[in-house]
Amino acid sequence: MCSEFIFHFIDMSQGTYIYKDLDPKSEKILSETFTSQFRKNNVKYEGFFFSQTIKNFADAIRKMEIRDDDIWVCTFPKAGTTWTQEMVWCLANGQDHRAVQKHINQRFPFFEFSTLIDFADTEFPVPVNSVEDVEKLASPRFIKTHLPFNLLPEKLQNFSTNAKVIHVLRNPRDTLISYYHHYRTGHDYKGSFSQFAELFLKGLVYFGPFPAHLKGYLAHEKNPKILFLKYEEMQKDLKSVIHKTANFIGKSISEREMEKLLDHLSFSSMKQNPAVNYALSLEMRKKLNLISEDDGHFMRRGIVGDWKENLNSELREKFQKWEEETMSGIHFTFSA
Repeated sequence: MCSEFIFHFIDMSQGTYIYKDLDPKSEKILSETFTSQFRKNNVKYEGFFFSQTIKNFADAIRKMEIRDDDIWVCTFPKAGTTWTQEMVWCLANGQDHRAVQKHINQRFPFFEFSTLIDFADTEFPVPVNSVEDVEKLASPRFIKTHLPFNLLPEKLQNFSTNAKVIHVLRNPRDTLISYYHHYRTGHDYKGSFSQFAELFLKGLVYFGPFPAHLKGYLAHEKNPKILFLKYEEMQKDLKSVIHKTANFIGKSISEREMEKLLDHLSFSSMKQNPAVNYALSLEMRKKLNLISEDDGHFMRRGIVGDWKENLNSELREKFQKWEEETMSGIHFTFSA
């Protein structure tokens, strides 16, 4: 067990901070594989897994003013978030806009980024406040979030403005594979794939549990201010998804613009595009020795059914049982 950091699981419901014991296996995995100078204590807040830093931002998030022309892309991590962001931004602003070369985080910032990192007792004296930064953006604002529906700003939850929400869904098995690789490159995770799968199924990954996150958004499926997209449909027929999204945000697109956008959004183009592939971020993390030189790319394969090559028979059985127990009542189907 790591000697420098002690892992705590804190129940922050009802505004209280009560330390609760995890099952020994999960506590061991988290203590040994998911602690660093930026990740010391994790919390269960309103039923979801976060860094303890969430407590510093939860009130500001809840009270944030929502504007009528806001567009929010809301997803569970690794559901096709960056792909959707780039599609939405290009539809709203045009691919010929000079800002398209700016990094996606500048054009379409990550709302709760600051909740993922614990800057206390580190060499970084001035923490980033991503929530405040997003609030100050000029309109129209394009905002990315992985927050569960019940932790979004109140005015977004009650749809009291004309802001638009786009939620992207993805097969949980493929999400697991992609999130594991993201945890390695973006969250300093040092454990095995099987250990990560254990955490994922127990909801002990950031923004988990997956089923509760999904159900929170699907409860509002019939609201006209929220659009549901599927990663699998984007892979199968991106052109139709672009038309659907353009219509939702009140934009039109010509055939010439469509062909150009389809090329821009192709996996090969996205993977080579420094504005969306996070290559510089990965290089910086390697220099800081937060990840190894062998850790790969932010965009890895971009396919449907990757889980078939990665889940052994034991994990497939566990997933089958987990889906039967936790995903009941969800009528959305995912391509395998």
